[in-house]
Amino acid sequence: MKVSPANFTPILNAIIPKMVTRRITYRLYPTRQQETQLHWARRMHCCLYNAAVANRKTQYQKFNHSVDYFEQQNSLPEFKEVWDEYKKLGSQTLQATLKRVDFAFKRFFKGLGKYPKFKSSRRYSGWDYPNKQSWRITTNNGVNGYLNLRDLGIILQIRGKARTWGIPKTCTIFWRSNKWYASITVECCPGRQTGIGAIGLDFGSKVAIATSDGELIESPKFLKQSQEKVTQLSKRLRRKRKPEKRKVKASRRWKKCQAQINKVKRKVANQRQDWTHKVAAQMVGGNSLVATEKLNIKGMTRKAKKGSKRKRQKSGLNRNLLDVAIGMLRESIKYKVIEAGGVFLEAPTQQLKPTQRCNNCWELTPKTLADRIHHCSHCAHVEDRDVNAAQVCLTWARGLEQAYARRRVAHPY
Repeated sequence: MKVSPANFTPILNAIIPKMVTRRITYRLYPTRQQETQLHWARRMHCCLYNAAVANRKTQYQKFNHSVDYFEQQNSLPEFKEVWDEYKKLGSQTLQATLKRVDFAFKRFFKGLGKYPKFKSSRRYSGWDYPNKQSWRITTNNGVNGYLNLRDLGIILQIRGKARTWGIPKTCTIFWRSNKWYASITVECCPGRQTGIGAIGLDFGSKVAIATSDGELIESPKFLKQSQEKVTQLSKRLRRKRKPEKRKVKASRRWKKCQAQINKVKRKVANQRQDWTHKVAAQMVGGNSLVATEKLNIKGMTRKAKKGSKRKRQKSGLNRNLLDVAIGMLRESIKYKVIEAGGVFLEAPTQQLKPTQRCNNCWELTPKTLADRIHHCSHCAHVEDRDVNAAQVCLTWARGLEQAYARRRVAHPY
């Protein structure tokens, strides 16, 4: 029995909200005095986080009482009377820190994370401003400007560029790789130019993207290019005096070498993110219909089973898959297509089986991972394995689109 592509349930994303939320990250350039205040605020929020975790833990262990967010929020005025330092900080920023604690405990009770632990001030990233009462940004359509943190009484110079500017809503100040950043969310109406074409995509590790037009986009392999440098720095790091908990402090050379490793890894992450957005913009620029298969990235990158003899092969495959960043690439293409007013469809992989199915006769031809060329045993069609899978996804999407159009004609209301 021939399988029709119109039998599958669609995932339509053609409706664009009028106002959407977008996040823009700016680099902060504080003076020495301002940087001292920022580090002080970060330590204060870290202490509040640890105090909230300790309060929940103690109340449950000794009094069998479960503390929720509202109870800790209502105790903030009394907490400020005991700790005068917190009077300088805004109440809503402190409430946002308590919400972080509440979110961590909710994840633990749902089985999505471990029990919340105390955080070191070195590893605590930053704090949030949930509304505009305690902060204000002055910028020219989102290009550079100044950020006023009213609770700290400082005005910071910021650099960055927003693709679409709108109404600022929230602000998050965080410290990463010895630099200060501000992540600001805005409500805006983004727009993007696109064409009338349609394209099918197949993601992989060796070939990052195979399109239905026959184009093969190779994986950039940023991590592999920098792996030798990371290995050399890691050897140096092992010769330095590392920190031991409550016993030995790290040497200055160890800290310097660790900072060099972090710099290399941060560069790899930035290169991957830049490449992802450029490729996504290229795909959306001429195609308003994008079809691909639904992938379980978490299952694909899962560790090898206990007792498996191919642990090294599986770890290498996982490293290659994560280096391509298939999930990030797919999400970038998805939201850009929706911004442009197009349609993004994900074919059900288990029912459609794009890798095994022939795009010419729509019959199944079993293959192994070693078979990189599609040879159809029914119609003798020959095509690259990944290109054929992308074409199958596009054929499925077009059949779904035609079925949807016929249904709209038969039932216009």
